[in-house]
Amino acid sequence: MLESMTIRNQQQGNADVRQQHGTIVYGDLLRREPRAGHRLRGGRLPAGLALSEADIQLELDRRKPGTSRHVTQRREPDTVEILSGVYEGKTTGTPIALLIRNTDQRSKDYGNIADTFRPGHADYCYWHKYGTRDPRGGGRSSARETAVRVAAGAIAKKWLNEKYGIVIRGHMTQIGEVAIPFKSWEHVGGNPFFSADPDIVPRLEEYMDSIRKRLDSIGARLRVVADNVPVGWGEPVFDRLDADIAYAMMSINAVKGVEIGAGFGCVTQKGSEHGDELTPRGFASNHAGGVLGGISTGQQIDVSIAIKPTSSIAQPRRSINKQGEAVTMETMAATTPASASAPRRSPRRCWRWC
Repeated sequence: MLESMTIRNQQQGNADVRQQHGTIVYGDLLRREPRAGHRLRGGRLPAGLALSEADIQLELDRRKPGTSRHVTQRREPDTVEILSGVYEGKTTGTPIALLIRNTDQRSKDYGNIADTFRPGHADYCYWHKYGTRDPRGGGRSSARETAVRVAAGAIAKKWLNEKYGIVIRGHMTQIGEVAIPFKSWEHVGGNPFFSADPDIVPRLEEYMDSIRKRLDSIGARLRVVADNVPVGWGEPVFDRLDADIAYAMMSINAVKGVEIGAGFGCVTQKGSEHGDELTPRGFASNHAGGVLGGISTGQQIDVSIAIKPTSSIAQPRRSINKQGEAVTMETMAATTPASASAPRRSPRRCWRWC
């Protein structure tokens, strides 16, 4: 199976280089296949970038399953192999092929849903669009698909940092009804919730355990920011930087909303509040999220995304089968706990919009 997507990257100036990085994802990334692959199409991917498997593995280790009781308990090491495009530790400018092997396939977990459609999943849409569907997992809509995005994002992130000094980071800002204050970036990597406030982690643990006991799941909100982005990236109309970011974010499965800057909060703001005033020292605020008229302002790019609750839960749900008959089913697979989807869909996944 081939799927083409783009990791968009804007250079300074008005030149449109949307295709600077491209990716092709091959293979089935789910439980039934022994491997998943990712190929970075060469194009103008620069030669000479120092790149090792360790650079990519660092990001994959943050994404991999089984790291806490609040995410899927499947054990996937997500070890990446560089197959081509790197010689003596540096990129050659030719296509970069990466391989991530699946080691914990559990196709039998999905045997009871072959003829029914799981509520909240893409089964129904796949069936009607293609006339067939493979019931052994979520296919392209599975969270497993994000492994290859993270691998490619690690390369883009490294290149942006070395060439422009751009730093991209993310953290959880809300799980269900629980808002998570921001204290310091240093705390984000030290807990399973990517929380920037360590003091709230016990409350999050308790909240998640209560959701699990009710055999349910919950949604979340994540924030991703990019610092040191130069002024002038993006175009005024069709190649707007904010449109590219929103497009990339919405292509991540389970994302149901994107905000840039104040986002929907601007509805209650007056013009005197929302408009970012300029001073000799720079902007006085950043309600625009670092983008005006589709072009970067030089401020921090500030993006938030909404993640829907995990659809596979152990509660009986109404659905239909392929014959259109009413059925009651539990969509809980043995590999997915009845907990929030948010920790698994960490801010690290969002780095692909670089």
